[in-house]
Amino acid sequence: MKKYIIYLSLSLFFILGIFLYQGLSLRDANLHMVFCDVGQGDAIYIKTPSGKDVLVDGGGNDKVLDCLTKHMPFWDRTIELMILTHPDADHVTGLVPVLQRYTVLHFVTSKTSKETGIYKKFMQALQIEGLTPRYVFLNDKIDFGDGLISDVLWPSLDALDEFKSPSKVNELSVIQVLVFGEFKALLTGDAGAKVQDRLMGALSGIDLFKVPHHGSKTGMSEDYINSLKPSVAVISVGKNNRYGHPTGFILDLLSKYKIKTLRTDKNGEVEIVSDGKSYWIKE
Repeated sequence: MKKYIIYLSLSLFFILGIFLYQGLSLRDANLHMVFCDVGQGDAIYIKTPSGKDVLVDGGGNDKVLDCLTKHMPFWDRTIELMILTHPDADHVTGLVPVLQRYTVLHFVTSKTSKETGIYKKFMQALQIEGLTPRYVFLNDKIDFGDGLISDVLWPSLDALDEFKSPSKVNELSVIQVLVFGEFKALLTGDAGAKVQDRLMGALSGIDLFKVPHHGSKTGMSEDYINSLKPSVAVISVGKNNRYGHPTGFILDLLSKYKIKTLRTDKNGEVEIVSDGKSYWIKE
């Protein structure tokens, strides 16, 4: 009996130790942005300074689950906010298993859709979970209540008519700037140069830049990157992908303006941490 009590005590102590370790190591007062390695697609996990969990896109497979498992405590099965930038398969596919495994409290997206099997499956999963999409537009703000604010820069209401063709869903991607103190991160979805160039006057002091459309040649212009001049750029892209992303044109532009460039196909997942004054790349 005494031996049983000792074993039980040791087991409880071990379990408590795991809880404390994960709680201390995975939660602090900083902003964490993780560009998950999901191959050819986008999935960005964000932990806000107060510990809220945010997911922007889910990639084209279920690899995002590995990313969430790594960065969220195992007992935490709640994602406070899910954002879908646009309905392409390489952004929406991974969100289906996320909805099946986690409780998602809020969902926002662009007011566009796509007649594909995976997008319909995603919308059905939303319905099962009782989630109603909230559509965001230019000048909308998401205040996380802990010093982190998302300023939505795109799409505008006018853009819904301009890019209403089903082939133009990329141009209706949600583009947002995350602001935490002095730190600013620009998340661009797959919107191309025609859209990005319109935002030049609204952008300044960007530290972290998510390169549009996986480094596609049509994703941004030289005028745009010259006006932006971020310190760090991240390209979410798959190894040896059939699209040739990132293109030499984009890599040359980033090199020309001496922008430190990180790629998920070469660096694996990329984590950027900020305390609101400075930021660093977590190794």
